[in-house]
Amino acid sequence: MKKIAIITGADGGMGQEHTKAVAHAGYEVVMACRDIKKAQSICNELNQQFNQTISVIELDLASFLSINHFVQEIKNRYSHVDLLLNNAGTLCHYPEPTKDGIENTVGVNYLGHYYLTKQLVELMPHGSRIVNMVSLTYRYGKISDKLFEAVDIKHFNRFTAYSNSKLALLYFTLDAAEELKSRGIAVNCADPGIVSTNIIRMGNVIIDKMCDWFFRPIIKKPKTGAATMLFLALTTDLNVTGQCYANNKQVHLKEKLIKNPQRQQLKIQTDKIIAQITENLKLC
Repeated sequence: MKKIAIITGADGGMGQEHTKAVAHAGYEVVMACRDIKKAQSICNELNQQFNQTISVIELDLASFLSINHFVQEIKNRYSHVDLLLNNAGTLCHYPEPTKDGIENTVGVNYLGHYYLTKQLVELMPHGSRIVNMVSLTYRYGKISDKLFEAVDIKHFNRFTAYSNSKLALLYFTLDAAEELKSRGIAVNCADPGIVSTNIIRMGNVIIDKMCDWFFRPIIKKPKTGAATMLFLALTTDLNVTGQCYANNKQVHLKEKLIKNPQRQQLKIQTDKIIAQITENLKLC
Protein backbone atom coordinates (compact mmCIF):
# COMPACT_ATOMS: atom_id res chain seq x y z
CA MET A 1 0.00 0.00 0.00
CA LYS A 2 1.35 3.40 -1.04
CA LYS A 3 2.52 5.62 1.81
CA ILE A 4 0.86 9.04 1.99
CA ALA A 5 2.58 12.23 3.13
CA ILE A 6 1.10 15.67 3.77
CA ILE A 7 3.37 18.72 3.76
CA THR A 8 2.02 22.13 4.75
CA GLY A 9 3.56 25.13 3.04
CA ALA A 10 4.99 22.76 0.45
CA ASP A 11 5.37 25.53 -2.13
CA GLY A 12 7.85 27.55 -0.03
CA GLY A 13 11.62 27.44 -0.10
CA MET A 14 12.11 24.59 2.35
CA GLY A 15 8.69 23.13 1.53
CA GLN A 16 9.75 22.40 -2.04
CA GLU A 17 12.86 20.63 -0.78
CA HIS A 18 10.73 18.57 1.61
CA THR A 19 8.33 17.70 -1.20
CA LYS A 20 11.09 16.53 -3.55
CA ALA A 21 12.84 14.42 -0.92
CA VAL A 22 9.67 12.79 0.39
CA ALA A 23 8.46 11.99 -3.13
CA HIS A 24 11.89 10.58 -3.97
CA ALA A 25 11.57 8.34 -0.89
CA GLY A 26 8.49 6.75 -2.46
CA TYR A 27 5.62 8.60 -0.80
CA GLU A 28 2.58 9.98 -2.55
CA VAL A 29 2.76 13.61 -1.48
CA VAL A 30 -0.05 16.07 -0.84
CA MET A 31 1.10 19.67 -1.04
CA ALA A 32 -1.11 21.54 1.44
CA CYS A 33 -0.88 25.18 0.38
CA ARG A 34 -2.76 28.46 0.58
CA ASP A 35 -1.61 29.82 -2.80
CA ILE A 36 -3.15 27.12 -4.96
CA LYS A 37 -2.00 28.65 -8.29
CA LYS A 38 1.64 28.85 -7.24
CA ALA A 39 1.54 25.39 -5.68
CA GLN A 40 -0.03 23.79 -8.75
CA SER A 41 2.66 25.24 -11.00
CA ILE A 42 5.38 23.79 -8.75
CA CYS A 43 3.50 20.50 -8.51
CA ASN A 44 3.31 20.20 -12.30
CA GLU A 45 7.07 20.69 -12.59
CA LEU A 46 7.83 18.15 -9.86
CA ASN A 47 5.50 15.54 -11.31
CA GLN A 48 7.63 15.47 -14.45
CA GLN A 49 10.33 14.02 -12.18
CA PHE A 50 8.17 11.82 -9.95
CA ASN A 51 5.56 10.30 -12.28
CA GLN A 52 2.40 11.96 -10.94
CA THR A 53 2.91 11.11 -7.27
CA ILE A 54 2.37 14.69 -6.07
CA SER A 55 -0.92 16.58 -5.80
CA VAL A 56 -2.16 19.88 -4.36
CA ILE A 57 -5.03 20.51 -1.98
CA GLU A 58 -5.82 24.03 -0.83
CA LEU A 59 -5.19 24.73 2.85
CA ASP A 60 -5.32 28.07 4.64
CA LEU A 61 -4.08 27.54 8.20
CA ALA A 62 -5.56 30.90 9.17
CA SER A 63 -9.06 29.49 8.71
CA PHE A 64 -10.65 26.61 10.62
CA LEU A 65 -13.22 26.34 7.83
CA SER A 66 -10.44 25.79 5.29
CA ILE A 67 -8.79 23.24 7.59
CA ASN A 68 -12.10 21.37 7.90
CA HIS A 69 -12.50 21.29 4.11
CA PHE A 70 -8.92 20.09 3.68
CA VAL A 71 -9.30 17.26 6.20
CA GLN A 72 -12.56 16.16 4.59
CA GLU A 73 -10.88 16.07 1.18
CA ILE A 74 -8.03 13.98 2.59
CA LYS A 75 -10.55 11.54 4.09
CA ASN A 76 -12.37 11.34 0.75
CA ARG A 77 -9.17 10.49 -1.12
CA TYR A 78 -7.14 8.40 1.33
CA SER A 79 -7.68 5.72 3.96
CA HIS A 80 -4.48 6.59 5.82
CA VAL A 81 -1.75 9.20 6.30
CA ASP A 82 1.77 8.02 7.14
CA LEU A 83 3.71 11.27 7.38
CA LEU A 84 2.68 14.79 8.36
CA LEU A 85 5.22 17.60 7.99
CA ASN A 86 3.91 20.78 9.61
CA ASN A 87 6.32 22.99 7.70
CA ALA A 88 4.28 26.12 6.92
CA GLY A 89 5.05 29.30 8.80
CA THR A 90 4.56 33.04 8.73
CA LEU A 91 6.23 36.08 10.28
CA CYS A 92 3.71 38.88 9.87
CA HIS A 93 4.98 42.43 9.41
CA TYR A 94 1.84 44.00 10.85
CA PRO A 95 -0.88 42.89 13.27
CA GLU A 96 -3.77 41.15 11.59
CA PRO A 97 -6.30 38.58 12.77
CA THR A 98 -6.99 35.22 11.17
CA LYS A 99 -10.43 34.59 9.73
CA ASP A 100 -11.34 33.27 13.18
CA GLY A 101 -10.09 36.35 15.04
CA ILE A 102 -6.77 34.96 16.29
CA GLU A 103 -3.44 36.81 16.11
CA ASN A 104 -2.20 35.66 12.71
CA THR A 105 1.34 34.50 13.45
CA VAL A 106 0.23 32.36 16.39
CA GLY A 107 -2.89 31.32 14.46
CA VAL A 108 -0.98 29.98 11.47
CA ASN A 109 2.24 28.70 13.02
CA TYR A 110 0.65 27.04 16.03
CA LEU A 111 -3.14 26.92 16.29
CA GLY A 112 -3.79 25.99 12.67
CA HIS A 113 -1.26 23.16 12.80
CA TYR A 114 -2.61 22.01 16.17
CA TYR A 115 -6.18 21.81 14.85
CA LEU A 116 -5.08 20.16 11.59
CA THR A 117 -2.97 17.53 13.35
CA LYS A 118 -5.67 16.65 15.87
CA GLN A 119 -8.05 15.86 13.01
CA LEU A 120 -5.56 13.87 10.93
CA VAL A 121 -4.18 11.57 13.63
CA GLU A 122 -7.20 9.30 13.38
CA LEU A 123 -5.96 8.37 9.89
CA MET A 124 -2.40 7.68 11.02
CA PRO A 125 -1.40 4.03 11.60
CA HIS A 126 1.30 2.60 13.85
CA GLY A 127 4.72 3.73 12.62
CA SER A 128 3.51 7.10 11.30
CA ARG A 129 5.51 10.25 11.93
CA ILE A 130 4.67 13.88 12.61
CA VAL A 131 7.37 16.54 12.41
CA ASN A 132 6.73 20.17 13.42
CA MET A 133 8.91 23.03 12.23
CA VAL A 134 9.98 25.13 15.19
CA SER A 135 12.76 27.72 15.49
CA LEU A 136 15.56 28.62 17.85
CA THR A 137 13.39 31.63 18.77
CA TYR A 138 11.24 29.39 20.99
CA ARG A 139 13.80 30.18 23.67
CA TYR A 140 12.47 33.74 23.78
CA GLY A 141 8.80 32.80 23.66
CA LYS A 142 6.22 33.16 26.41
CA ILE A 143 2.76 31.74 26.87
CA SER A 144 0.44 34.37 28.33
CA ASP A 145 -3.32 34.58 28.69
CA LYS A 146 -3.29 36.99 25.72
CA LEU A 147 -1.45 34.61 23.37
CA PHE A 148 -4.28 34.34 20.84
CA GLU A 149 -5.44 37.97 20.95
CA ALA A 150 -4.96 40.17 17.91
CA VAL A 151 -3.41 43.48 19.03
CA ASP A 152 -3.08 46.96 17.53
CA ILE A 153 0.03 48.23 15.78
CA LYS A 154 1.23 50.06 18.91
CA HIS A 155 1.51 46.83 20.91
CA PHE A 156 2.55 44.46 18.13
CA ASN A 157 6.05 43.01 17.88
CA ARG A 158 6.47 40.54 15.02
CA PHE A 159 9.40 38.73 16.59
CA THR A 160 7.63 38.34 19.92
CA ALA A 161 4.59 36.85 18.20
CA TYR A 162 6.82 34.52 16.16
CA SER A 163 8.78 33.37 19.21
CA ASN A 164 5.56 32.74 21.14
CA SER A 165 4.14 30.69 18.26
CA LYS A 166 7.24 28.51 18.04
CA LEU A 167 7.32 27.87 21.79
CA ALA A 168 3.66 26.88 21.60
CA LEU A 169 4.44 24.49 18.74
CA LEU A 170 7.29 22.97 20.75
CA TYR A 171 4.96 22.37 23.71
CA PHE A 172 2.40 20.82 21.38
CA THR A 173 5.09 18.48 20.08
CA LEU A 174 5.88 17.29 23.61
CA ASP A 175 2.21 16.82 24.52
CA ALA A 176 1.31 15.03 21.28
CA ALA A 177 4.31 12.71 21.62
CA GLU A 178 3.08 11.61 25.04
CA GLU A 179 -0.52 11.19 23.87
CA LEU A 180 0.34 9.21 20.72
CA LYS A 181 3.22 7.08 21.99
CA SER A 182 0.91 4.14 22.81
CA ARG A 183 -0.28 4.20 19.18
CA GLY A 184 3.26 4.03 17.84
CA ILE A 185 3.12 7.49 16.25
CA ALA A 186 6.34 9.49 16.60
CA VAL A 187 6.06 13.26 17.07
CA ASN A 188 9.20 15.41 16.93
CA CYS A 189 10.18 18.93 15.96
CA ALA A 190 12.93 20.38 13.80
CA ASP A 191 14.84 23.64 14.18
CA PRO A 192 16.20 24.55 10.72
CA GLY A 193 18.36 27.45 11.89
CA ILE A 194 18.41 30.76 9.99
CA VAL A 195 17.46 29.99 6.40
CA SER A 196 17.35 32.14 3.27
CA THR A 197 13.61 32.08 2.62
CA ASN A 198 11.01 34.83 2.18
CA ILE A 199 10.06 34.65 5.85
CA ILE A 200 13.09 36.74 6.84
CA ARG A 201 12.03 39.70 4.69
CA MET A 202 11.38 42.87 6.73
CA GLY A 203 9.01 44.60 4.32
CA ASN A 204 11.47 47.48 3.81
CA VAL A 205 12.92 47.75 0.29
CA ILE A 206 16.32 49.08 1.39
CA ILE A 207 16.78 46.70 4.32
CA ASP A 208 15.64 43.70 2.28
CA LYS A 209 18.03 44.59 -0.53
CA MET A 210 20.94 44.87 1.92
CA CYS A 211 19.89 41.54 3.40
CA ASP A 212 19.99 40.00 -0.08
CA TRP A 213 23.51 41.32 -0.63
CA PHE A 214 25.17 40.76 2.72
CA PHE A 215 23.12 38.37 4.89
CA ARG A 216 21.64 35.72 2.61
CA PRO A 217 25.02 34.56 1.23
CA ILE A 218 26.19 33.53 4.72
CA ILE A 219 23.06 31.80 6.04
CA LYS A 220 21.64 28.41 5.17
CA LYS A 221 20.13 27.70 1.77
CA PRO A 222 16.64 26.11 1.81
CA LYS A 223 18.01 22.66 0.98
CA THR A 224 20.31 22.77 4.01
CA GLY A 225 17.58 24.17 6.23
CA ALA A 226 15.21 21.39 5.16
CA ALA A 227 17.66 18.64 6.12
CA THR A 228 16.71 18.25 9.79
CA MET A 229 12.98 17.88 9.15
CA LEU A 230 13.78 15.32 6.46
CA PHE A 231 16.14 13.49 8.81
CA LEU A 232 13.31 13.09 11.33
CA ALA A 233 10.82 12.19 8.62
CA LEU A 234 12.77 9.67 6.57
CA THR A 235 15.55 8.08 8.66
CA THR A 236 14.32 4.49 8.87
CA ASP A 237 16.18 3.37 11.98
CA LEU A 238 15.40 6.49 14.03
CA ASN A 239 13.29 5.57 17.05
CA VAL A 240 12.61 8.79 18.95
CA THR A 241 9.55 10.81 19.92
CA GLY A 242 9.01 14.02 21.84
CA GLN A 243 12.39 15.42 20.83
CA CYS A 244 13.72 18.56 19.16
CA TYR A 245 16.50 18.28 16.58
CA ALA A 246 18.79 20.84 14.94
CA ASN A 247 21.47 20.04 12.36
CA ASN A 248 20.33 16.39 12.55
CA LYS A 249 21.27 16.23 16.23
CA GLN A 250 19.09 16.08 19.30
CA VAL A 251 18.74 19.34 21.22
CA HIS A 252 18.84 19.14 25.00
CA LEU A 253 15.62 20.68 26.30
CA LYS A 254 16.02 22.03 29.80
CA GLU A 255 13.87 20.56 32.55
CA LYS A 256 12.72 24.10 33.40
CA LEU A 257 11.30 24.40 29.89
CA ILE A 258 9.68 20.96 29.77
CA LYS A 259 8.00 21.30 33.17
CA ASN A 260 7.11 24.97 32.90
CA PRO A 261 3.50 25.64 34.06
CA GLN A 262 3.03 27.58 30.82
CA ARG A 263 2.87 24.25 29.00
CA GLN A 264 -0.29 23.14 30.82
CA GLN A 265 -1.68 26.67 30.63
CA LEU A 266 -1.26 26.56 26.85
CA LYS A 267 -3.14 23.28 26.52
CA ILE A 268 -6.09 24.64 28.50
CA GLN A 269 -6.15 27.87 26.50
CA THR A 270 -5.89 26.03 23.19
CA ASP A 271 -8.72 23.60 23.90
CA LYS A 272 -10.88 26.52 25.02
CA ILE A 273 -10.24 28.65 21.94
CA ILE A 274 -10.79 25.69 19.58
CA ALA A 275 -14.11 24.95 21.28
CA GLN A 276 -15.14 28.57 20.82
CA ILE A 277 -14.18 28.71 17.15
CA THR A 278 -15.79 25.38 16.25
CA GLU A 279 -18.98 26.41 18.05
CA ASN A 280 -19.05 29.67 16.10
CA LEU A 281 -18.67 27.74 12.85
CA LYS A 282 -21.68 25.59 13.76
CA LEU A 283 -23.77 28.74 14.27
CA CYS A 284 -22.81 30.21 10.89
